[in-house]
Amino acid sequence: MQVIIYNREKEEGEILNHLSNITNNPSVSERKISKDEFLKGVHQGIPITLGYIPVSFTFGLMAVDGGIPIWMTILISLTNLTSAGQFVGVSLIIADTSLFEITLATFVINIRYMLMSLSLSQKISPKIAPLKRCMMAFGITDEIFTVASLEEQEVTFSYMMGLTICPYFGWALGTILGAMVTSVLPQALQSSMGIALYGMFIALIVPVAKRSKAALVVVIISVLISSSFKFLPCINVISDGWSIIITTIIAATIGAFIFPKEGD
Repeated sequence: MQVIIYNREKEEGEILNHLSNITNNPSVSERKISKDEFLKGVHQGIPITLGYIPVSFTFGLMAVDGGIPIWMTILISLTNLTSAGQFVGVSLIIADTSLFEITLATFVINIRYMLMSLSLSQKISPKIAPLKRCMMAFGITDEIFTVASLEEQEVTFSYMMGLTICPYFGWALGTILGAMVTSVLPQALQSSMGIALYGMFIALIVPVAKRSKAALVVVIISVLISSSFKFLPCINVISDGWSIIITTIIAATIGAFIFPKEGD
């Protein structure tokens, strides 16, 4: 009996010592925390991924249908994660717009990501290396920023990588599927798929406009200005690239003045 008790106490002591070593070892503890934060990010990124696949599917359809090679369409989605910026950029490429207009238009549309990055930088550790910061910034989209900004704790590199990885590959997967499907469809059906882009934008705009008066007003202003560039004789000579740039700036500026964001 004494031997059994002694052996049990010895085993319990060894287990406690092992747990103590793990707890007191910063490298082991940090790795476990990083893994948990990564998995937490992956879990929160799955719903975003499911939303990205049909949108990027439409992007793949539109790009290939517009004459862009399949490999280039996929490469665009692998090197960009900008949603609206990709749609506008590819639309202007298909319309044979100048490189300067394409660059300026995508810059204006994607400038919001700079503001999101600045905002999120207030929630990350100052010890994070510049290269890791760049990797985190690459993955910032409207949805990823929203989820990350709601975190009450400090946003870590591991968490952001977990939050980004599924949406990134989901966006690429949707693009690949859309590009491949378009390439095997009959030409008549390929041409008809162009309506999917307009349906997608309507599906994105209507719910937001129904909830927000500010969004509704900005959408109406944008439609009026864009229609003016299309139908008014004096300004319908302006290219698509410049009309998008001017419409975006004017509508956003008017919206900011009419509906200023109140301070806390």
